[in-house]
Amino acid sequence: MARGKSLKPTPGQHVKVVEGATMPEFPDLPIAGWTGLVLETTGTGAKLKVILEWDEPTQVRIPENYRAHCESQGLMHTMACLPSADLEVQ
Repeated sequence: MARGKSLKPTPGQHVKVVEGATMPEFPDLPIAGWTGLVLETTGTGAKLKVILEWDEPTQVRIPENYRAHCESQGLMHTMACLPSADLEVQ
């Protein structure tokens, strides 16, 4: 693979969040190192978004304040939609 290029996440792949990334709905929450399974992708190129489900090791480390925030907003804390640039395929 050419230097500087990363694989495009596809459904069924395991991904890891890169350094510096935060949760879009909760920008004060750093999520670098969180891992999960790609469920779906939407968009193309720089606008590619990845819908994923956090794996068990990540789910146990999700802060309680984030869980409460998700509940209050009707969001699922076990899932996320992130820009593909924030992820690396494992």
